Amino acid sequence: MTGSAPGTESGSGSGSASGGFGALLRRYRLGAGRSQEDLAHTAGIGLRTLTDLERGRARGPQRRTVEALARALVLDGEDARALEAAAALGRPRAVPARSAPRAAPLVGTLALPRDLRDFTARAEALEAVRQAASGTGDGPAPVALITGQPGLGKSAFAVHTAHLLAPDYPDGQLALDLRGTDEQPTDPREALARLLRALAVDDGAVPRSTEERSGLLRTLTADRRLLILLDNAAHEEQVRPLLPDRGSSLTLVTSRHSLAGLESTRRIDLGLLRREESVHLLTRILGPDRIAAEEQAARDLADLCGRLPLAIRVAGQRLAARPAERIDTLVAHLTDEERRLDALRAGSLEVRATFALSYRRLTPTARTLLRRAALAQGPDFSAPTLALLTDLPLRRARRLAEDLEQQGLLQAAPQPDRYRFHDLLRLFAAEQLAADDDPADLDRVRSRAARRLLARAAAAAAHFDAEHERPAGRDPDPATAPADTGQARAWLEAEREQWLWALRHAHDHGLHREVVDTAEAMHWFSDRTQHWEQWAEVFELSAASAEALGSRSEQATHLNYLAWACNLCTHDHRRALESADRALTRAIEAGDRLQQGWALSYGGGALRWMGRTEEAFTRLRAAADCHRHNPAPQARLAELTAWNTLGMMLRDAGDAGQALTVHRRCEAICRAGIPGQSPATHTAYLAMTKHQLGCDLAAMARWSEAEPLLRRSVAAFESLDMPAWSEPARLDLARTLHHRGHHEEARTQLTAAHRSLTRLAHRRRAEAADLLRELAAEPAG
Repeated sequence: MTGSAPGTESGSGSGSASGGFGALLRRYRLGAGRSQEDLAHTAGIGLRTLTDLERGRARGPQRRTVEALARALVLDGEDARALEAAAALGRPRAVPARSAPRAAPLVGTLALPRDLRDFTARAEALEAVRQAASGTGDGPAPVALITGQPGLGKSAFAVHTAHLLAPDYPDGQLALDLRGTDEQPTDPREALARLLRALAVDDGAVPRSTEERSGLLRTLTADRRLLILLDNAAHEEQVRPLLPDRGSSLTLVTSRHSLAGLESTRRIDLGLLRREESVHLLTRILGPDRIAAEEQAARDLADLCGRLPLAIRVAGQRLAARPAERIDTLVAHLTDEERRLDALRAGSLEVRATFALSYRRLTPTARTLLRRAALAQGPDFSAPTLALLTDLPLRRARRLAEDLEQQGLLQAAPQPDRYRFHDLLRLFAAEQLAADDDPADLDRVRSRAARRLLARAAAAAAHFDAEHERPAGRDPDPATAPADTGQARAWLEAEREQWLWALRHAHDHGLHREVVDTAEAMHWFSDRTQHWEQWAEVFELSAASAEALGSRSEQATHLNYLAWACNLCTHDHRRALESADRALTRAIEAGDRLQQGWALSYGGGALRWMGRTEEAFTRLRAAADCHRHNPAPQARLAELTAWNTLGMMLRDAGDAGQALTVHRRCEAICRAGIPGQSPATHTAYLAMTKHQLGCDLAAMARWSEAEPLLRRSVAAFESLDMPAWSEPARLDLARTLHHRGHHEEARTQLTAAHRSLTRLAHRRRAEAADLLRELAAEPAG
């Protein structure tokens, strides 16, 4: 014979077959004058597989393999049937009757683990598995990949599902723990050996290489209905060789990792339980009477467990072992965040230990990022924030965050490039932070992150500076800095919790210059977001930092900002008046006439809302007079503000004619130009004046004259993206349109104004709602 492999064509060693399929196949091959290499290549099977078949190490190849060999050997019908009959005798077969659902003609120790009697919920996930398994068997064998963060009960769900579906798989069920959280996960070669032995392949017939073992597994599963559970998978390369190729066998794979590269799978990402499902699980563990006695405590317990199945089970098992302990006692323990993970322990069940398994598998850099993420504020955080907290390049931080998400340790937030913790995982990360990071290093990390966050916040807010060109080079990372007002606003809004924390940290750690400079940069942006109550805190911190710096002028400025915030953002007019009075004192001490005028103006505004009208008139006139005699360009804006407010008060007092005179004066100042101010600033102040003029004319029932002024005011504010100003003007426009008989447009404008004013928590939202009801009650036409 030519081309024979040494040691495979002759001899009668212990590995040679003396009969059965192997001997028959060898006889047919030699009769055809074919070498093992030639036949293996022609039939499309591995050489090692063919050698094992002839030696009897694999006695029952599947029908598809036999047919491929018969075609390659050009056997006639009788010889092909004889070869198939020999193969059939060697195949381990299932119990033929479908009425014996649990019978499994398998060997070894890979039986399904015990099911949980109190398993609950997951109906949708179970239906998804059923759908994955419902194929005809003609295509790839179905695979259901069950993923999610630690503690979601992936293994429990897979085991429960396997037991439920077992009657549909009469050829048996196998379960193999791939030990994906161990330092050394199960090698796929070893996993294949265990699966093959469970399928009645003798040790001596198990091929040597991973590839050949995988091929033999695919052969043995091709025409069987098996259910295979591969639990706790580490990565795609571990799982791929273990999957059946074609046929009806169902494979369930569980993993804490997303295994995003695994092809042809039905992905089932388990989520947290709903509150009622969590309480139901507690009921299954503790019994309905105990839950009924403390229904609210049971709901609170579910919430404190973060509706994580493992945590709920641990809490339930702990209470089950202590029948005298009340549920609300455990709730009180869990309320203390520092003790929560300690309390979530019941015998060998422990939430902390489950998290630690995944944590230990991370690289040192990934561990650092997970720990430092616990420093982030708010419900979610961005990859750039993680880069600041870890001192990593943004690209590296983003990649690590994505990896942690795929491993179930971080969750993707609804917004792109943002992440969040499960509550219990955040506590775990904070514990590791305290245990693994040096306190001095952490202080440096926090302070450095605070400085960088404030620098970016100031640079982003400077996009809205109406008086100056935006300063260049202030952002700590110009390559990723917001490039325009849209991006700047998006960053300031999305990272509000982060830079507010940075402002507090900087103030508490004596970084007062950073606090004052950031708040100063913010004050124009604050005008765009008057619905943020946090502005009162921002300017209270900056006023305190200005005082710590010993700057009376800056203290007066920021006390005035605080008075503004209390008047317009929190509607705390008493506090606004106190802040304005303090600002006036500091401005007089500093000889700062501009801030004296602003303090009088803000104090007048507070008095107006407090109903102290005469005092308000006095202060506002004094403010206007102070600014009128101040030659500084900024005084013109302040003077306009004072006169506009004074005119509003006159109109509210019933003197619309005098208000119109005052606002005409404001219009003249705007028309004359305001030296040193940007076009946007001029447009904004002119729009404010037109709004007031329109309201004056409307109060005098001069509706046709009021309408164009109000339209121009709304359009100007919209062009500047100033909803806190455009929507009150829109409300006044709607009222004017209604009086002019333009009812449809009035309703449209009013509906839009009401929606926006409600979103902004504006004080006039109730007025808009009342007018909507009034219009709805009117007869058509």
